[in-house]
Parts: sequence; structure tokens; C-alpha cells
Amino acid sequence: MIDTLAISTQPTVATRLPEVDFATLEFGKTFADHMLVVDYQNGEWQEPHIVPYGDISVSPANSALHYGQAIFEGMKAYKNQQGEIFMFRPYDNFHRLNSSADRMCMPRVPEEVFMQGLVQLLRLDAEWIPSFDGSALYIRPFMFATDGMLGVRPSESYRFMVITCPVGLYYSKPLRVRFEEKYVRSAEGGAGYAKNAGNYGAAMYPTKMAQQEGYNQLIWTDASEHKYVEESGTMNAIFVIDGRVITPALSTSILDGITRRSVLQLARDWGMTVEERKVSALEVLEAQANGTLQEAFGVGTAATIAPIASIGHQGEDYALPTPPADSFSHRVSAALAAIRSGAAPDTHGWMVRV
Repeated sequence: MIDTLAISTQPTVATRLPEVDFATLEFGKTFADHMLVVDYQNGEWQEPHIVPYGDISVSPANSALHYGQAIFEGMKAYKNQQGEIFMFRPYDNFHRLNSSADRMCMPRVPEEVFMQGLVQLLRLDAEWIPSFDGSALYIRPFMFATDGMLGVRPSESYRFMVITCPVGLYYSKPLRVRFEEKYVRSAEGGAGYAKNAGNYGAAMYPTKMAQQEGYNQLIWTDASEHKYVEESGTMNAIFVIDGRVITPALSTSILDGITRRSVLQLARDWGMTVEERKVSALEVLEAQANGTLQEAFGVGTAATIAPIASIGHQGEDYALPTPPADSFSHRVSAALAAIRSGAAPDTHGWMVRV
């Protein structure tokens, strides 16, 4: 990585590292010492700064609070076996952030601000990156409108920031999920493919109801018929049916997951049949009934691979077989971990050194 942008840095006067018990991390609750901040004003991006992690102030009339112009990304950094720091597919996150920005009428973030900001932030907080199995430094780039004005129109000013937090495993055991056939995460023509904050806020109520019924997450179905699988909670859904890796095709209502891309690429590398197409709830349940549904799992940055143990449908729960050690989900999870740790060749150039 070539330093092309000198970012002014205000180091913290007292690191919080001694307060952190890395063995008992709760996802998303412990934050590293510094954050990147850069404002968009008068039609252009201003100088970026790295400052100590802390609260920010906004106007009570902040347009992001009132009209939802807020987007984010989720990505991770790792240490390899030699202690070197690498990010996993950061350019994919960069391009997806700007795709979300386009959808939400927000300015695109320049590549040098995004990439060099990440590099300098991670170098400064290198000691916050854990190196035990299943751990990483979770990176949250985000942007929100900053106009202090009540009016339904795109803001004229914005703030882009990056915060980070050390994390361990997101899910500790296989999931119980059910098909959602009343509420909708997103509809065709909507903003489901963008990582905008409103998508996640709207999903909380039906998810909470499912959790009260004993499920961990939902499998969202399409808005028009509630027939076809969309996503699994906040993850992309993947099924292995009769040796074929099957996942819903991307659309304006489905997020183009970077972990999803990686899993499908490895499946193709291994000569497996990969089908990106419509997948109905009925097809999944019929495969479960006749024994051809070998695996179902969610994939995403936070969890990487989250196996599904049972699927609920219209009041009935259907158990899935426990994947054996040589199952696709176990193999692909191990392969991704090996690439991230440097134990396996990075043949696709996914790892970017910091």
C-alpha cells in the first residue's frame, strides 16, 4: 500500500487497551482508540482527520435523523501468522459503499480517502487487532447527512467516518430460523441492495417477534408473493441441495454480499455446481423432506458462515441434518480462515496488506 494521502492525526493521550478483556468480547461493544472523520461541505470533501474515538455532536434538525440518509459498510482486518495486518476485500466494500451512496443521493467517497484512511487508522490501532481463532478487527465505515434543516430533500453536507472494534465469533451455535411471510425486508425497486440504515431499522420488529417465538433470525421472502427466499436475517442465504450450491440471485432487494461472493467463488474453484436463481420456500422444504437438503447457512461479514439447524414454516419446525466435518460449509469456512491467516495462498488477491 502506497501512502498517497497524509492524514492529520491526533493520537489519544491514554489508550483503553488495558481495560479490554479480549477473551470475553461482545460483538460491537468495545471500540478501538481512534476514528477517521471527514466532512463534505460546499460541494467537495474536506481534509480527513484521525482523532480519538468519542462522541460527536449534531443538530437536533439533523436531516439523517429525520429522513434517513445514512449508509454503512461492514468489513474486517486480520493478523496473519507473522503478525502482519491485512484487510479482506476492502475495494469491494469501497465500491459497495459508493453504490449505496448513489442510491441514497449522497456524494461518493474518494478512493484515497477510504483506502488510505483505513490504512493509517489500522496502523495506529494495530494492537487492537486480535489474533485468536475466529477473531478480527471489525471495521465500520459509515456516512450520514449533516444538514440542520427540516425539509425532504438530499442534504448538502455529509460526514464520513470509520470506527473499529475487536470481535470474536458472532454466533456460537447453529441457528433456528423461520420463513417470514407477512413482513417485508425490501421490495424490488427499493433500496434493499444498499446498506442504508433504514433497511435494518425496519427489520427489527418482525425479527423481535420471531425471537420471542424462539428463533434466532428470519428468512425473508419476496414482497409480492412471499414465496421466494431473499436473505437470512442480515445475511445472504445459501443452500446445498443434492450437491449443488444454490442461492437467491441478486436483485434490487438483495444485498450483494462480499462473503457471498467469496463463498460462491470457492465453490466454483472446487468444481461445484453453483446456481444463482430464484429459490422458493417450497423447494427448500421439499428438499428437507426427501433428504436432498444437505446444508443451509447464512453468510456475512459479521458471522462469516452461520449454519442453520432448523427452519420454521407456518407453525412447523423442520430439522436440518448436522453437517459432517467434510461438508461444504465447514470446508469453505476453513478455507476462508486459512486465506485470512496466510496459511493458504490468496489466489484471488482478496487480502490487502496494511
